[in-house]
Amino acid sequence: MKKIMLLGSGELGKEFTIACKRKGQYVIACDKYPGAPAMQVADECEVFSMLDGDALEAAVCRHQPDIIVPEIEAIRTERLYDFEKQGIQVVPSARAVNFTMNRKAIRELAHTELGLKTADYRYAKTFEEFQQAAAEIGYPFIVKPLMSSSGHGQSKVDSPDELQEAWRIAAEGARGDIHEVIVEQFIRFDSEITLLTVTQKNGPTLFCPPIGHVQKGGDYRESFQPAFVSPEQLKEAQRMADVVTKALTGAGIWGVEFFLSKEDGVYFSELSPRPHDTGMVTLAGTQNLSEFELHCRAVLGLPIPEVQQERIGASAVILSDVESKSPEYEGLEVPTAATQTRLFVFGKPEAHVGRRMGVVVCYDALGSDLQALREKCKSLAASVKLK
Repeated sequence: MKKIMLLGSGELGKEFTIACKRKGQYVIACDKYPGAPAMQVADECEVFSMLDGDALEAAVCRHQPDIIVPEIEAIRTERLYDFEKQGIQVVPSARAVNFTMNRKAIRELAHTELGLKTADYRYAKTFEEFQQAAAEIGYPFIVKPLMSSSGHGQSKVDSPDELQEAWRIAAEGARGDIHEVIVEQFIRFDSEITLLTVTQKNGPTLFCPPIGHVQKGGDYRESFQPAFVSPEQLKEAQRMADVVTKALTGAGIWGVEFFLSKEDGVYFSELSPRPHDTGMVTLAGTQNLSEFELHCRAVLGLPIPEVQQERIGASAVILSDVESKSPEYEGLEVPTAATQTRLFVFGKPEAHVGRRMGVVVCYDALGSDLQALREKCKSLAASVKLK
């Protein structure tokens, strides 16, 4: 049995914890607030800000974990190198977490060092630099904080009149103590996908069937699997994912995002060194192993013989439209009465407007109508309300 310390205990961490418990592991779930989803299924929990390096080190000293699994961006990531030197396994690696928790570091690695195709970009630390970057990139463009999650702080800017508001949104949506933004060329893509990529300690890199997704304000709203991708574009996306994960090193699952354009090909977009929110569609049994089971096996060094598509699937999120310190749900009977459907309520202790509180996943046999399945899933998710 391994002792696993989870840094960040949201809905993705909850499913990962469940996968680990099914393998007989011991999990300590950490987050900045009590009652976080993963804490509800873990063996122990700790409440502290992971941006506090001393508090993080104290928790590690107290529990002496064998494995540290970061699940969020807002972590004092440089301390992970010290833990790794002490013999603690950091997932996927301290190098990977440090690079991917900062959009500047991962973009420089992907574009400058590895030569992957990306959107043109600039950085800005002040509003004056932001104005200059906008002039150089041209309109429209996308602006994102260098450190954020779930699309917070991201916006599309169509004209100079929107610069001030976009700068404010980016500043308010930033996580951690890095106050800088990335200004990206707007790619007129035909579709965007997540390519879940599994790196193993003692086995080949594996790729899940591509997952299509729809975002709003940079945050995932629905996903579906498999997404249609031409064989040529899929091969190129797999090549890029293989190159960047090898450069970052370590074992685990990675959510690698791409823009696909019929005219311009495949663009590398972003990468997360952990289960991906769009990958919650795998909870519908679309694959022989969900992304959480894959991550667990990779982390523990257990064999993964193959990843195989078994049926089609769709996911749609349940969003809160209220503020509540003790949220209640109504309409749960609608998705639970539907066939080939699963409902997941995350159990977050507080609801905020726009916060993701649950997800509905639907599935059907291979070859079935994926678009109809997506519409069914969105309708069922919309039937659940918070009060």
